[in-house]
Order: sequence, then structure tokens, then C-alpha cells
Amino acid sequence: MSELSETLSETKTALRAAALARRSSLNEDDRCAAAAAVAARGLPVPLPEGTVVAGYAPIRGELDPFPMMQALAARGARLALPVVTGRGTPLLFRTWRDSDPLPRSALGIREPSPDAAEVTPDIVLVPLAAFDGNGHRIGYGAGHYDCTLEDLRARGPVVTIGLAFAMQQIPAVPADAHDVVLDYVLTEQGLLTFRSR
Repeated sequence: MSELSETLSETKTALRAAALARRSSLNEDDRCAAAAAVAARGLPVPLPEGTVVAGYAPIRGELDPFPMMQALAARGARLALPVVTGRGTPLLFRTWRDSDPLPRSALGIREPSPDAAEVTPDIVLVPLAAFDGNGHRIGYGAGHYDCTLEDLRARGPVVTIGLAFAMQQIPAVPADAHDVVLDYVLTEQGLLTFRSR
């Protein structure tokens, strides 16, 4: 690791810790209200029938995408959730419906059944620890979403939408060459658009 990469990594670690501490201070009422507001706002892009929308099973106080996903399914979207295959490798996405069980993986993350069909999402709802006004995000350090979004974009068009609480925005994320810029970030307070930049 170069000295610059090491410095960026240390800075991101500190920013991540501070952002997660702020996020964990939110109470349950605020969390539920934010998830409902994001669901009510909806997607910033068209949703043709059968569009595959990949969400995530929230962990560590992440904004809950399930209210939005349920609203999108009611409008004809096909839902999917990620499956972790290994550190530094792209996530897989498997189909999921609200009534399907979500067993915990070896990592303790709720994932669809291995019997669920694998799909390629058209839209990915991306969890994050922090984001900035340029569409950069800080995740949890394993690089799952960076390599996944890079892989998906190499295969075809995909829309990436970060879901977050507004208080997760920070002045600047120190971006590395492998960091993927999001198309949008959606919070309870509004939409930030980066797609045309």
C-alpha cells in the first residue's frame, strides 16, 4: 500500500467511526420517520414493470430500505438482496419477496435463500456510513460495493442510489482511484444528484 493510500485509509477510518457514532445516536422514531420519508419520496428514475431493484438488509443502524422496497414491489419492481461471496469480490444478488425468509449468513448478515434465483439489478440501493456532495461514499472498509458497482457498470447500465440519513453527509470523502461515485443519494430531507457530473 502506498503512503497516500495508507493516509486515505486512515482518514476514512476516522470519518467512518465519527459518522457511525452520529448515526447510532438516532432514536427509533427518527429512524422510522426517515425510512417512511424516503419511501414516500420514491426513486429519482423511471420504474418500468419488471425492473430489478436490489436493496439490502439493514445492519448497524443503516436507513431501512424495506419500506421503499415494498412500495416499489407494489409498482411492479422485482426485488433482490445482496449475498456476500468473499472479501474483495463482487456481491451476488438473489431475488427476494417481502414474505421470503432471510436466514443469517456465516457473517451474521440476513441474505436470501441459496435457492433464490440470481439476478442482475437495474437499480442498486446502496448502504453507506457517510457521503459527500460529490457522490463519494464511505462504506465499512471491505470494498464490497466498490467492486460490485464497478463490475455491474462494466456489464451494462445500472443506477446507483445511496440511501442515508441526512446527518451522514460530510464535507468531503477522501476518494481513492477505486472508489465508485454514486448516481444519487436519497435522504429523508431530499435528493442529491451526481449523475450528470
